[in-house]
Amino acid sequence: MNAIRLRLRFFLVVFLAVVVVGTVGFMLIEKKSLGDAFYFCIVTVATVGYGDISPATPLGKALSVVLIVVGVGTFLGVIGNAVELMLTRREAVERLEKLNMVIGVFFSEVGTRLLTIFSDADPDLDELRGHLLINGRWADEDFRRVAATLKQRKYTIDLARLDLDDLCAMLVAKREFLVRLLENPALLEHASFTDLMWAVFHLTEELSHRKDRSALPDTDRAHLAGDTERAYGRLVGEWVDYMRHLKAKYPYLFSLAIRTNPFDESASPVVT
Repeated sequence: MNAIRLRLRFFLVVFLAVVVVGTVGFMLIEKKSLGDAFYFCIVTVATVGYGDISPATPLGKALSVVLIVVGVGTFLGVIGNAVELMLTRREAVERLEKLNMVIGVFFSEVGTRLLTIFSDADPDLDELRGHLLINGRWADEDFRRVAATLKQRKYTIDLARLDLDDLCAMLVAKREFLVRLLENPALLEHASFTDLMWAVFHLTEELSHRKDRSALPDTDRAHLAGDTERAYGRLVGEWVDYMRHLKAKYPYLFSLAIRTNPFDESASPVVT
């Protein structure tokens, strides 16, 4: 899309230069008023040629030829690139919608459950919860502010609060689902969510390769804690972005999401 914008800007600059030069030229050579000169310049480069105004001098005719040769291609370049940019933006919006559907499926199947498990093992959960009690009054600015704050936060997991066997069993059961998500080409449009998927998938592999997770040395527990914290931090960030998307696009899904907020101790799907 950036390449299309650059081409469009180039053609616009050249087209404006052609129009200015053509208008001034017809004013000086053909002694036309500003309005008539501009009008004749535009109908010439647009190949409309109504015939109500025409050059009367050889130099004016030569200028018309130059405008036709240079201006027509530039004019078509502006139109073509503008149309291409609009179509590209429409395709980008459609891809983003498909991506958000993938993200929604992830949170429904795995993400929200993982947030509950990880947050229960977070010794600083009360501090984090203060940022994430999202409600229907949140505006776009609130989401941006919280997202910026959470990017600076250090996520900590107390591995003693985690049941590694249950976590491993849950992730292994969802392994095929996670692999299928990684294969989805829509993920190429969202690098941060792809990073989250890899972090979760890596944690799954780390846990599944340990037969006895109850008697791990401190060094290995510290390693697993780091893998868990990496997934936890990315998961929280993506969850906030997804909630922001639901608030803007799908208020009925957002309503359910805030009623099942994993950071809200009083959350309940039942509408009261």
